[in-house]
Amino acid sequence: MCSFFCFIPVFRMSLMFGKARTCNIVTVPEHEPLECNIVILGAMGSGKSALTVKFLTKRFISEYDPNLEDTYSSEEVVDQQPVLVKVMDTADQDGPVNCERYLSWANAFIIVYSIDNRNSFEACQQYLETVTLYSKGLQPEAPVILLGNKVDMERYRQVSKADGAALALRFGCLFFEVSACLDFLSVQHIFHQAIREVRRETQRSIRPLFISEDKSAISLSSAPPLTACYKELPTPATAKLVTVKSSRAQSKRRAPTLTLLKGFKIF
Repeated sequence: MCSFFCFIPVFRMSLMFGKARTCNIVTVPEHEPLECNIVILGAMGSGKSALTVKFLTKRFISEYDPNLEDTYSSEEVVDQQPVLVKVMDTADQDGPVNCERYLSWANAFIIVYSIDNRNSFEACQQYLETVTLYSKGLQPEAPVILLGNKVDMERYRQVSKADGAALALRFGCLFFEVSACLDFLSVQHIFHQAIREVRRETQRSIRPLFISEDKSAISLSSAPPLTACYKELPTPATAKLVTVKSSRAQSKRRAPTLTLLKGFKIF
């Protein structure tokens, strides 16, 4: 990931008021990722792979290998800022087990259930508990989105929208409902919203400047005239960021490789 540094000039001026002080200014670099790792979690059959493929290719695939777990990448532009998005389509068989492979890798989580399957909704609670427990105290925190899929199956709905919203409120995460087989823009919005949340959390985690006073003893008879170190902070409107792009972000776009079962259907 790249780092952004805010370089602030330091001016020395004659002592005008009060006791002279030497200010030790410590700046902390800002971090805004040019890469964003998103993990898709949920029970089998909830539509994780269909959502991933829809986002990457704008196509809906109705049949795929439920045991296949892979990571795909796509260069996106979100709010006029380029970002390399990596999506891990997980294939947990029995809920959140062996989670370390994606917990430490992810910048954001999208936890999916099918609105026509109550069991898939109940499985989401286990994932939410696991992710919340792992992320507690981390800076920046990994944003979580609870996603109800298959709204095209409304007549078979087993999970109300109110139930989904209540579960999201309980764990303090965002909540949406979409259909992987319908509108591409709705699916794209979910992934882009995850990227926006990662950026917001990253900005919140930036620590402020620390100014400490140097209280070391000074001999008045031998010390040179005392001066004060004055630091002028730029206003947010005039502060400038120097961006250093990584070579990975400048690499050519590589089309995602998708492994499909023979006889898959594309709509």
